[in-house]
Amino acid sequence: MLQGISRRLFGMSLAAASSSMMLQGSWLRSLSAAEKTSDTKVKRVILLWLHGGPATIDLWDLKPEHDNGGPFKEIATKTPGMRISEHFPGLAKWSDHCAIVRSMTSREGDHGRAVHLARTGYIPQAGIDFPDLGALVAQEQAQSEAPLPGFISIAPPQRPAIASRGFLDTAASPLVVGEMAKSVDDLVVRDLEQRSPLGQSRRVDLLGQMNEHFLAQGSDRKAIELAAATQRALRMMHPDVVAAFDLEREKDSVRDRYGRTIFGQGCLLARRLAERDVPFVEVSLGGWDTHYDNFGRVAGLSSQLDSGFASLVQDLSERGMLEETLILCQGEFGRTPKINANSGRDHWPKAWAVMAAGGPNCHGQVIGSTSKDGTVVESKPYQVPDLIATVCASMGIDPMKQNDSNVNRPIRIADPSAGLIEELVG
Repeated sequence: MLQGISRRLFGMSLAAASSSMMLQGSWLRSLSAAEKTSDTKVKRVILLWLHGGPATIDLWDLKPEHDNGGPFKEIATKTPGMRISEHFPGLAKWSDHCAIVRSMTSREGDHGRAVHLARTGYIPQAGIDFPDLGALVAQEQAQSEAPLPGFISIAPPQRPAIASRGFLDTAASPLVVGEMAKSVDDLVVRDLEQRSPLGQSRRVDLLGQMNEHFLAQGSDRKAIELAAATQRALRMMHPDVVAAFDLEREKDSVRDRYGRTIFGQGCLLARRLAERDVPFVEVSLGGWDTHYDNFGRVAGLSSQLDSGFASLVQDLSERGMLEETLILCQGEFGRTPKINANSGRDHWPKAWAVMAAGGPNCHGQVIGSTSKDGTVVESKPYQVPDLIATVCASMGIDPMKQNDSNVNRPIRIADPSAGLIEELVG
């Protein structure tokens, strides 16, 4: 199954192309911090989404001297004072390109609400279809004539569905590829005329003429968006674009280094898409809802995460792309410091951590801290909206910009209460 992952990603990407294309300070202080950002702007973001809520106390903020710490050992990294789980030997070698925010906190302990908050920066509100961060970045950064969409989601969880453009234009829609993507009927070309380049060109020209005639009659917004989506899908049919999804073009040694798992190969695909300047790519790794057998399950998941994450950092560094690429590794919340009766950890939004790599400011930093038992944030507390605003500011996107919403009122990219994680914006 794992040997064929590139073919599935390749095939499903084409299928999805046809369907998918259709309170940390005041704003004054936020803007002041934004003005101090590095001259090097982040051009692209890669989100490693740990679905289910990872036990970050067993990843990036271990408590080995407390009963809450569990059996995992800490290991030293390349960066003095930065210690992480023993299951991340690969990342430990690249810690000088990483930053750990150990002081994330929120109030949302329900998966659905917490996922919504983590991905949009807003708590759910009746009637408002908030867009994901990826869609917001795509809306601001993607080029209208680019052959690839600005937001690509690799192997997202099927339930609950994530990755949404919300109230933004269809151009901000995610292209979903991977195991969880749905196939499209009649994708395979069946007759000889359609297979020939000339036959296909004629059909495309005819479709263009029909659309042009139809739109000239004063069509509504949906018709206009459908025509634009069709053009984007046609651009994706170009051989150079199709080749981006073909992992068979990579050396076996490279594919082995990333790990022959859906997540590992997804990270490799993310690197290939970053090389083609896709502004926002996310790769999902599920299974982190560890109410039972936390340590066995986290050890296995950490191994997958380490291979894919460390290889991604390595390759981007070797290509001179790391300072222009921000990698975020996070889930919707953390898990209880106290270990339950099933050797598991339950939901704990009060204190958790995010790992970041790349960008101009991730140079071996540990930001914030939690108490000795891991239950509360002791210094530099940051909320999810702060993280959203920080990512946007690092890309030169104004977090205060307003977009028209589906409820006919403007909504800011980041919640008005948000500040910036100043260590990550310089």
